[in-house]
Amino acid sequence: MKVAIISDIHGNDLALEAVLADIDALGITDIVNLGDHVSGPLNAARTADILMARDIPSISGNHDRYLLTLDPADMGLSDRAAHAELRPRHFDWLATLPATLVYRDAFFLCHGTPASDETYWLEALTADGVVHLAARSAIEAFAAGIKQPVILCGHTHVPRAIRLSGGRLVVNPGSVGCPGYDDDRPVPHKVEVGSPDARYAIIERAADDWSVTFRTIPYDHEAMSRLAAQRKRPEWAAALQSGFLGG
Repeated sequence: MKVAIISDIHGNDLALEAVLADIDALGITDIVNLGDHVSGPLNAARTADILMARDIPSISGNHDRYLLTLDPADMGLSDRAAHAELRPRHFDWLATLPATLVYRDAFFLCHGTPASDETYWLEALTADGVVHLAARSAIEAFAAGIKQPVILCGHTHVPRAIRLSGGRLVVNPGSVGCPGYDDDRPVPHKVEVGSPDARYAIIERAADDWSVTFRTIPYDHEAMSRLAAQRKRPEWAAALQSGFLGG
């Protein structure tokens, strides 16, 4: 069994197309998607159309939930931009997506943690906003009660694989379309992955265990950076251009 894991596309249709082309070229037919599909100042509607046409097993991320539950006046800039592009068919599709999913009895999918689409699982923050690997005890605690051997999460955009004490594997594939962002919750911080490439992961059954391969895929990130700049989102433009937020 070989499964491609995508997450956090954030409306970056060109990055999504590059990743899907790479997956197809490798002959992988199983794909799962961990949420935050369209939020951002890019191409939300076209991204949703690509995903809907592929009918990939998908879950909802925190930004997908915001798009369905918040008034646009109460949304952040990225959600508001996506909301303005989306049509009723897109909202109907988002509304069908579960918060968690078990895939092929082997994979447990969530966006943040099993109980929260806003909580970082594999990363933690210092009081002054430095992002770092979470304590092993905290990582283990979030996995309590999950029986599947492979646990998948997204949300932080940081590719990472952690082996739990009992042998289960927790994997974040990184972000397809957003290589850097800042946030003010729970404290101001920024996440930067340091390259503009699209990212995803491949998980393969190897003998009696699972192996993980992280893929970084070049695409026309400059075009997406220019689009973000045209839409007056300089922090997005910087991240899409380099993988760093600048400043």
